[in-house]
Amino acid sequence: MALRILTADIEHETNTFNIRPTEIVDFQNRYLLDGDAAISARGDANTEIAGALDIARLHGWSLTHVISAAAGPGGRVTDQAFDTLCRPLLDAAKYGSWDGVLLILHGAMVTASHDDGEGEILRRLRALTEPDLPIAVTLDPHANVTEAMCDLAQILISFTTYPHVDIRSTGRRAAELLHRAVIGDIRPKTLRAQRPMLEEANGGRTDLGPMIERQAMARAAEKRKGVYAVSINGAFPYADIAEVGPTVLITAETELTGAQDIAEEIADDIWDRRADLLNTYLTVEDAARIAASWKGDGGPLVIADYADNPGSGAYADSTALLSSLLAAGITDACFGPMVDEEVAAALQSQDIGASVTVLLGGKTAPAFGGGPLNLTGIVRWRGEGHYVGSGPIIGGQQRSFGATAVLCVEGIDILIVSIAHQLLDLRQFETFGIDPGQKRVVALKSMQHFRAVFDPIAGRIIVCDSRALCTVNFAGLDYRNVRRPIYPLDDFQN
Repeated sequence: MALRILTADIEHETNTFNIRPTEIVDFQNRYLLDGDAAISARGDANTEIAGALDIARLHGWSLTHVISAAAGPGGRVTDQAFDTLCRPLLDAAKYGSWDGVLLILHGAMVTASHDDGEGEILRRLRALTEPDLPIAVTLDPHANVTEAMCDLAQILISFTTYPHVDIRSTGRRAAELLHRAVIGDIRPKTLRAQRPMLEEANGGRTDLGPMIERQAMARAAEKRKGVYAVSINGAFPYADIAEVGPTVLITAETELTGAQDIAEEIADDIWDRRADLLNTYLTVEDAARIAASWKGDGGPLVIADYADNPGSGAYADSTALLSSLLAAGITDACFGPMVDEEVAAALQSQDIGASVTVLLGGKTAPAFGGGPLNLTGIVRWRGEGHYVGSGPIIGGQQRSFGATAVLCVEGIDILIVSIAHQLLDLRQFETFGIDPGQKRVVALKSMQHFRAVFDPIAGRIIVCDSRALCTVNFAGLDYRNVRRPIYPLDDFQN
């Protein structure tokens, strides 16, 4: 008889400093799909469900997928939205009979009533299942993994790359371990090590720096008998919750001697190198000065504004970097995204080539990254912002910026959108008539994912901090709930 496996995908990365609650419409704006529609749209892409389906076909599972839902990072998820997302999973658990469950989660969801959103999903699920029913969970390595999550699921596995290019293979790894647990080949348990930090020094980036060595340690540990997965999570520091911070997880055979020591060794290294930064965070003025002298040799200068990254829950309407580029007379450039639904909507009625004056950006919280700019420019593109990714992260996946326009202001093509997405794919510019490879300067709002596609075309990459909501100056944020002392908010002598 085929194994009966229940799967569900409910993902959100919650920035608790963001004043805008995340509603069900925000999930609809990214994707909110029932099981069949999710498999049709996402079942052959770089997604966890695609990896689970690979294993289902291999082992002849009877797989039932009930929901795929994700919203862009933002404020706390409302209780109504959370309950709506949980309902298909809980109904299936209550009324069905299952041999195992695979959950696709992010690991940093915070709701109006629950600081540990994923822990609450698991708690509700466990209340409807046998206590020993095997449950596997996939996680983003920016998860804030809690004790409850490890207590309620036997298997937790995170992506091993940042930029995240191994999403499908992570789904396969988790599904294969779930299969082995269901048939009784293994009896896994996930242990956790954590240090008092807001995040790993470099946000968990794996393209260079100490995380390369740590991931090598993890892969070596997985070759030991009884060790099934070692996951290193850089954490999501913009969640003001008690259990924020980097974690090392080891999914191993229950009662395996020394398993906790493996996790602690890697966690010690994260702590010991907590001040070893790979990035130099420039001011927006310094970034503009570098842009002014850039000749374009070898490709464009790519400027990433880490602090206004919508992929971490920033508003993406900060004007500080754009203002500095305009003041420095930068031309032959592009900038995006600027999230301004009001301006994007107003430009839909304008003719291509029309000269218009707008009050752009800076309307949500001007204290974080600057207030609105009064700009006059030429409309280059306007319409519905649908695009299909072509890069290694979202290749083949459909997304939308909502109402979208391109306004050329003093030689800078500004991508103005209604729905926030960080820049991580060339098609997010190209679809709207902007060829970033042919620009002298490319300014974008992203932290790390952009490197997957912009590294190959860039002559140089620099990063800046516009002092928007995702600033690396954590002391400028009003933390109230994190456990203290914690680095870097507090001093540690060793």
